[in-house]
Amino acid sequence: MDPFLVLLHSVSASLSSSELTELKFLCQGRVGKRKLERVQSGVDLFSVLLEQNELSPEHTALLRELLVSLRRQDLLLSTLPALAGASSSERPEAPDLRAAFDIICDNVGKDWRRLARQLKVSDAKIDAIEEKYPRNLTEQVRESLRVWKNSRREDAAVSHLVDALRACRLNLVADLVEEEQQARTSRRESGSSDPVSLISWDEDVPGSGAS
Repeated sequence: MDPFLVLLHSVSASLSSSELTELKFLCQGRVGKRKLERVQSGVDLFSVLLEQNELSPEHTALLRELLVSLRRQDLLLSTLPALAGASSSERPEAPDLRAAFDIICDNVGKDWRRLARQLKVSDAKIDAIEEKYPRNLTEQVRESLRVWKNSRREDAAVSHLVDALRACRLNLVADLVEEEQQARTSRRESGSSDPVSLISWDEDVPGSGAS
């Protein structure tokens, strides 16, 4: 079983009914009224937050904030090691994926939904992404890629993105991604360092508007 889901289940089991009510109140700005009305447990609430991409093994800040708001330092202290493990250090392939993300965000545009479906991102998650970033096309694209990366974990690779782009007939974007990867490989072989991206794929950076 997924360790992160086990962690969320453990947190849920430790919540009182009054604490669950407080959590639902705190999440009003993130979760719709109808969904909150159907929440009967911490697991229900966490499931909604997972579906809406508000929580994931790489996005644990919200869980920490909620536990701090509940004044449940005991839960916070007991979950910190697990949260640190869930947000482990980057794999060697991570910079390559991040560079590919940047190219796709700059070039895919409104075709991002087709690409997301090709990457097996569910329609429910696509709807949640549009709700989360209603006027920011670039962040819609980036969030869909984050969702894909989180679902594939260690299997996420640039080659999968290229294959999906070509399946969607986005061959120009696929070519750009491949050219960038070839350039990065050449730089590594020659001992040159890669440019540092100023935007992390795991951070929600507010944009200035739709692209």
